Amino acid sequence: MAVNRVPVLKRCRSLGLDPIYLGIDKKSNRQLKRANRKVSEYGLQLREKQKAKFIYGILEKPFHNYYVKADRMKGMTGENLMILLESRLDNVMFRMGFARTRKEARQIVDHKHVLVNGKQVNIPSYLVKAGDTIEIKEKCKGSQRYKDIIEVTGGRLVPEWLEVDAENLKGMVKELPNRDAIDVPVNEMLIVELYSK
Repeated sequence: MAVNRVPVLKRCRSLGLDPIYLGIDKKSNRQLKRANRKVSEYGLQLREKQKAKFIYGILEKPFHNYYVKADRMKGMTGENLMILLESRLDNVMFRMGFARTRKEARQIVDHKHVLVNGKQVNIPSYLVKAGDTIEIKEKCKGSQRYKDIIEVTGGRLVPEWLEVDAENLKGMVKELPNRDAIDVPVNEMLIVELYSK
């Protein structure tokens, strides 16, 4: 599997992104040294796409597949794309507060700690549906790791499209999110313009 090894804060600086969107509480004191060049329209579109890929931890090919799928769905392609990205299992785990970062959520899913509707799922890109219940396996619930995670993520706001029982490490997808419920600083229209060229 391909892994992006670029330091997170460095990447956040170059994309003009606040690390808090990744679940990271650090701030970088360094300033980005960039000449005041005018960024072309293509440059702006590319940056938005890179931002979305970086936030959700997706590589180019799967990201393009999401775009194609979103294009085939009814409604606005950009909104559909954001809803698809948001309903990935690793992202839902992060949103519920069962992981500090999306990378950690991906690892938890990979390690077979997650049950969706009572069945074990170890695919981070699994798309959840409205009404799905997601929980951590019984044998993993008592581990120190999850106690530490809940301690850190306890104060985090859970989106209203999710229902969470943090004590029992269990949650439910009440409905799929709409674009207003997704607080990611990405202009999806620029991504659509980039791909529709």
